[in-house]
Amino acid sequence: MNSPVIPELPKFPGKRNGKASRTPQPLIPRKVQFDWSQTPLEWIPGQPFVSHFINEINLLLPAGEFWFCKLYNKALPYITDPKLREDVQMFIRQEAMHARAHGAAIAEYLHAHGIETESNTAQEDKLFEVLLADQPFGRKLPKFMEKQWLVFRLGIVAAIEHMTCVLGNYILKQDKWDGADPVLLDLLRWHGAEEVEHRCVAFDVYQHLGGSYPSRYYLASIAMPAIFGLWVHGAAHLLKQDERFKHKKPSMFRPWIWLEWQRQSKTGMLPSLFSLMRQELPFFSPWYDPVKEGSTEEALAYLNASPAAARAGRSS
Repeated sequence: MNSPVIPELPKFPGKRNGKASRTPQPLIPRKVQFDWSQTPLEWIPGQPFVSHFINEINLLLPAGEFWFCKLYNKALPYITDPKLREDVQMFIRQEAMHARAHGAAIAEYLHAHGIETESNTAQEDKLFEVLLADQPFGRKLPKFMEKQWLVFRLGIVAAIEHMTCVLGNYILKQDKWDGADPVLLDLLRWHGAEEVEHRCVAFDVYQHLGGSYPSRYYLASIAMPAIFGLWVHGAAHLLKQDERFKHKKPSMFRPWIWLEWQRQSKTGMLPSLFSLMRQELPFFSPWYDPVKEGSTEEALAYLNASPAAARAGRSS
């Protein structure tokens, strides 16, 4: 009886110099529990615009993070470095927990305050399930294009993960929000700290599977403006549902929301668009090193003190 023929996986060139993983410590998938019953919609007192603007993160992230999980599960068979493979497995578990936590915030917090989210989240679902799916727009790709399409999408994730690291650093250092609702603040800081903790993984995988610098450059040029646009579009959707802002007709295509974002950034309550764009620039360098983009020690210090992680630990 002949043994079954196992198809050979496509070969990807790995990193030429050094180890594939830049993450020195083991990544830890943490369980968390959040009690949304007492969180007000205006979770930063006296700051309705900022509260809505940051709340959009809950709408923006779940679909994308579940897409990350699917994509990295697809990439796992091609990863030949044992440490990087372990990083990716833990990265998937962390991202899945992020998606579930923000999904719970939508269901148990925003919906409890009468906020309509489905029309916005349906757009996010379509982006990842149709445009960026394994079969984009339902069209099966030729075999020879499958690995290029995988690496293309991994490059998008690497660019997005740099953005989330930048935001994670901002949230961990943001002291103007102290006194805000502690539950939502903990959600943001726990998530931001894990983004800093695993900041190297997406970039390491992209390089390990043969991603090039030129493609990284143009993918970031597409992905980063798109994420800012989606953020403002979703924030406008939330602001339209607040009587205090409805007359402004918030829209990403109207100047008001962009000008108000800039005005609020001058108070220190939000990062300015220009400062965020400036912090994205290192990713465009041929010498980009994600290790230099954050402090693992700072991230772990918060993660070890997170109330949501402690609450989950007590109940497990």
